[in-house]
Amino acid sequence: MAREPREGGRGGRDREREGDELVDKLVTINRVAKVVKGGRRFAFAALVVVGDQKGRVGYGAGKAREVPEAIRKATERAKRGMIRVPMKEGRTLHHDVAGHFGAGKVVLRSAEAGTGIIAGGPMRAVFESLGINDVVAKSLGTRNPHNMVKATFDALSNCASPRSVANRRGKKVAEIFGKRDQAASAGEGVDA
Repeated sequence: MAREPREGGRGGRDREREGDELVDKLVTINRVAKVVKGGRRFAFAALVVVGDQKGRVGYGAGKAREVPEAIRKATERAKRGMIRVPMKEGRTLHHDVAGHFGAGKVVLRSAEAGTGIIAGGPMRAVFESLGINDVVAKSLGTRNPHNMVKATFDALSNCASPRSVANRRGKKVAEIFGKRDQAASAGEGVDA
């Protein structure tokens, strides 16, 4: 009997495209079987994450009789469903955020420069494709790669930049951060 492909792990496939500069990462391949009158019919299900490493990322799942065709289908779906994520200084998230999908729950935290990507397998692929260099992520609940990726995308879709929050409130960015500055200057005045 042939060995089944391993799920997740570090054996993921990276491929960089020249024209559109997209990086696609293979998260997992799963062999599935359909039982028919003559025996079993095997197919392959692939989960792929695609990103431009500049703030856009998407995921897709594809299923076909052959592995390359399943990967191609998943990549096409991932390109169609890309989202833009605001990043702080081009390396981390603006704020901590949580997301969930089904039994998958994730917590994403912004990190200092030089921290690196501290995250489990499927989430690591998302961050590398997105272009985030410093983040701490924890998966709570399921270890199913599909649910982990979908929970990570749920969290990333809830991220907001200070500029977008200021526009939504009809204020300036300085006014949103102004309370901290006023409290710091008031504290200095008391000591003097």
